[in-house]
Amino acid sequence: MTSMLIDARKAVKENNTERREVQLACFRLGDELYALDIMKIREIIKPQKLTPVPKAPAFIEGVINLRGAVIPIVDLRRRFELPVGVLQNKARVIICSVAGKIIGLLVDEVTEVRNFTREEVQPAPQFMQERETDFILGVCRLRSSLVIILDLEKILSHQEVIKIETLRMD
Repeated sequence: MTSMLIDARKAVKENNTERREVQLACFRLGDELYALDIMKIREIIKPQKLTPVPKAPAFIEGVINLRGAVIPIVDLRRRFELPVGVLQNKARVIICSVAGKIIGLLVDEVTEVRNFTREEVQPAPQFMQERETDFILGVCRLRSSLVIILDLEKILSHQEVIKIETLRMD
């Protein structure tokens, strides 16, 4: 698991010394902070009009048409079995690539993009390394809060990715 995190980091030069960093987009779901590697993110947009898709998994809010591409929108609150609230003005959709497919992740708010050093990122605690939470790469401290770093490739299971591929707007 740690090797995946190290692979996500890039080397940068700072004061003539090499330092390992990862650049993360931090976002909120309720009161909790999460983060994704920005290398997986294509863009961040405001929520758009959704078209519901019958028989889609419960965490799929629907699909949007973004510049001619039909993109399924995953509500991360529902995916993580968190209470679902009313969308606020700060809500955003993070458009990203998962297993070679483009999807949107609905979040409450994107707070910032920040560099974290290798020393700041800790592996996920042992209790978070089970099958139900294997999408957690690690954690890091941001001011007085902890940020949970997500493994985008594991947010959806292989079967869920296949189901998303088959969504049609008939």
